[in-house]
Amino acid sequence: MRWIESAIFYHIYPLGLCGAPHENQGGEPVSRINIIHDWIPHLKKLHINAVYFSPLWESGTHGYDTIDYTTLDRRLGTNADLERLCKALHENGIRVVLDGVFNHVGRGFFAFQDMLANREHSQYRDWFCNVNFGGSNRFGDPFWYESWHGCEELVKLNLRNEAVASYLERAILEWIDRYDIDGIRFDAADCIDFDFFRRIRHTIKNRKPDCWLMGELIHGDYSRWVNGDMLDSSTNYECWKGIWSSLNDKNYFEIDYGINRQSGSYGIYKHALLYNFVDNHDVARLATQLKDQRHLPLAYALLYAMPGVPSLYYGSEFALQAEKRKDTDWNLRPALDINELTAKPCGLYDYLCRLGALYEKIPALHNGGYVTVQVRNKQLVFRRGEGDAALYCVLNLDETAETLPLPISGDGWVECITDTPVEASGQYTAAPFSAAWIIKH
Repeated sequence: MRWIESAIFYHIYPLGLCGAPHENQGGEPVSRINIIHDWIPHLKKLHINAVYFSPLWESGTHGYDTIDYTTLDRRLGTNADLERLCKALHENGIRVVLDGVFNHVGRGFFAFQDMLANREHSQYRDWFCNVNFGGSNRFGDPFWYESWHGCEELVKLNLRNEAVASYLERAILEWIDRYDIDGIRFDAADCIDFDFFRRIRHTIKNRKPDCWLMGELIHGDYSRWVNGDMLDSSTNYECWKGIWSSLNDKNYFEIDYGINRQSGSYGIYKHALLYNFVDNHDVARLATQLKDQRHLPLAYALLYAMPGVPSLYYGSEFALQAEKRKDTDWNLRPALDINELTAKPCGLYDYLCRLGALYEKIPALHNGGYVTVQVRNKQLVFRRGEGDAALYCVLNLDETAETLPLPISGDGWVECITDTPVEASGQYTAAPFSAAWIIKH
């Protein structure tokens, strides 16, 4: 079995979690990333076995304006600090996936600085897309260039340039060789040239065949990127929206339709394990997004039970709240102290520890198909896997108990989240605001 089939991810935004200044003012490195060592016991209690780090290479501000692809951001520490952290995570059975921001760089990137200094005569002018010396930009440079969605702080790289592609290949191979990384999340994958993905996949898989390649995709047909020639997976924004809006609108038909479209009998993404989440560093925290926080356990029970790879965003296991704002995203990416968080009882955290332990043990959740048993506005029953190896997920977001079909036979079925025996009677009474996983004991 591939390691990704049984992975539970924990998504960390290092510059936020470690309390780094929002602006990189230079100076000596400060080893803030060492804080994450203290989080490893917490991750193991949640049964996390993979960590995805948002950008951690040298940048000017938020990490997506890369200055140097092979030097840890000085606000986080040194390369030796990162090496020790990756080693500690691996020793604890936790794989490491890094953010690869290859569509664009920051204005502090060495090649762009050379173009600022030498203008038309820069040897790096072709490293960037659509550079034109016939005008100026909002920074007052005597030229303009293509950027990410018009944000001129983020200069688009010309990935068709052989020197650029080779430069990025060397950086990635250094990540693999020095830190033994297990995967890359490609930022802004929808903006990246397909030929670059084909090339980089060949390079990476030759060096480390089980290195997992996942792209940030929001809209469109994920299969254009996720296939045997390019990426292994993508962010599942379709079902991110479907999970919370099904709960808010009391309409389970939405998320059931989405999952069937992707992973049902005729699902268009049955060949891929998509990266599932309920919040991340770019969207509102789930506890804020939901109208009724009593629905939090139902959202996570669905996240872990649906096809794909489940991921938690750091701190959300404690029901942290944060709205998506227009002026800044830093409120979504706070500094946190794990000792303070775990000092207080938290039912959601305990619940997620339980889900993680069960996910680890139930093969149907790793590779079983998806079959809808019953869907109503406020209730959903679906099956993962077949026969006595199947798992049934029963969700009821209503304030009243509901009797739902449960096509099981024989003795020994258990509602495993609560360790409660279940009668094989062809139906199940779901308590108000409840999520149940039912398996053959």
